[in-house]
Order: sequence, then C-alpha cells, then structure tokens
Amino acid sequence: MAHTIRPTQVEVRFDASDIIVSKTDLKGRITYANRTFCAISGYDEAEVIGQPHAMIRHPDMPRAVFRLLWDAILEGREIFAYVKNMTRTGDHYWVFAHVTPSRDAERRVCGFHSNRRVPKREALAAVTPLYRELSSIEAAHRNAKEGLAASSARLRQLIADKGQTYDEFVFSL
Repeated sequence: MAHTIRPTQVEVRFDASDIIVSKTDLKGRITYANRTFCAISGYDEAEVIGQPHAMIRHPDMPRAVFRLLWDAILEGREIFAYVKNMTRTGDHYWVFAHVTPSRDAERRVCGFHSNRRVPKREALAAVTPLYRELSSIEAAHRNAKEGLAASSARLRQLIADKGQTYDEFVFSL
C-alpha cells in the first residue's frame, strides 16, 4: 500500500447499529477486520491483514491522541477516544473507539482489540477544534518529537484545567 491517499473532506457515516471491529498484534499490524471495517474503509480483508492500523489514520488526527492511546494500551489499560479515520478513497469517518489489550492464557498482553461505534455529533463538535489546535501545535515544531511533546502537554493541561481525568473528559463530551 505504497500509494498516497489525499483527504477529500467528504464524511462517510455509518449506521448506529454497526460496530467496526479490528484486532492487531503488538506492533499495531491488523490481524482481524470485520466486514463493517472493510465496508466502511473501502478495503478488502486481504488488503488490510498484516498492514499497520495507521493505514486508515486521517492526517487531521493529532499524534498526541495516538500517543495517549498507545500509552494506555501498552500499560494494559483500555481507552476510549474519538478518532477520525480515512477511507481508501480519502473520505473520512468519525468513530468512538474503545481499544483494549488482548491477553494470552498467562494474562500477558498479546495484541489489541478495538470496537468502534458511531460517535455523538456533539462530542465531535468539541473534539474537532481541539484536534485542530493539537495538530497546529505539532505542525508548528520542526522536530516531530518536540511537536508531539508540546501537543501532548497541551492536551494534559486542558484536561487538568477541567479538573478531570482523561476518561472523565472523554465521557463528558
């Protein structure tokens, strides 16, 4: 999948009864994608298996959100997040993602499982300008690592200013 997909800014919506499901290995490579994942993303199952989950990452998504997500699941915690994904054609779809670690028989984390549902529109109205701000912070730095550190700090400060944990924040939207 070495081609560049350009965002169209066209939103694709899916039915509230649909659940997008995928599983990945510890490196984030897709090991399972359900029919809904394939139908909405526009990829066939054979095209996504073994590919990095980031193949559907929309460039509008701030890296700070994914840093938060990866930090949580690598620590063995579940996390919820609003995520803007990109289809094979460059269209996008918003999801409310629930990502959990998968464990083997000895309770070691052996991969990750994500269920994504239709997000609340009012939550998207709140996260869209926040994500835009975080992305702007990241873009303002020549060094990607410094940009990520700055946007992550801004996200933590915003949540602290509200007197909430991240989980409280995301469920308050």
